[in-house]
Amino acid sequence: MYLKVYRIDNEVMVAVCDEKYLGKEFSDGDAQLIVAEKFYGREPACCEEVVDALKEATIANLVGEESVACAVSAGIIDSNCVMYIADIPHAQLVCMP
Repeated sequence: MYLKVYRIDNEVMVAVCDEKYLGKEFSDGDAQLIVAEKFYGREPACCEEVVDALKEATIANLVGEESVACAVSAGIIDSNCVMYIADIPHAQLVCMP
């Protein structure tokens, strides 16, 4: 997995994607998924590192089986809230104050 953390004022945005999807684009009807290296980065991370980052996140974006499964297994993402675009799991997290 690749992990990138953005810190802007009081917000912490976490982007996580499976390695195999980086740099690719997918569409499914009107939905489009662009897994850009500029956004997701190239910093490799294990599930534990991803979970630690997600625990701090106010916003998160996850793409891929491994990335989403990591967040679901940690109880951060509800499996019922995972969407699929071209059969690729995608989840978003927004924490409201």
